Amino acid sequence: AIPPNTLCTSTITYAELQYGVERSSSKKMNQRILADFVAHLAVQPWDVEAARQYGKIRTSLEKRGKPIGNMDLLIAAHALSQQCILVSNNLREFSRIQGLQCENWV
Repeated sequence: AIPPNTLCTSTITYAELQYGVERSSSKKMNQRILADFVAHLAVQPWDVEAARQYGKIRTSLEKRGKPIGNMDLLIAAHALSQQCILVSNNLREFSRIQGLQCENWV
């Protein structure tokens, strides 16, 4: 088992989840669910090192002709900058990024 105090999320991921809440037909309920979920995680702020990683990753993927979605690119850069394992059900895109550790927990 993974100790709960080692889990975190990116402010970028939180923004994506908040977008989902805003688009949903059950905003109040989904906002509560999101708040309960995030209450158990450290929300890591985007920083200068994440921006540096973004530039490196985007350039590398473009040179190889294997771009990924913009939000996924930001999330991956943040995970690399924090030296975190990225957990996602979308390993198809994230696996294109050299040096990024990814796991699918679904």
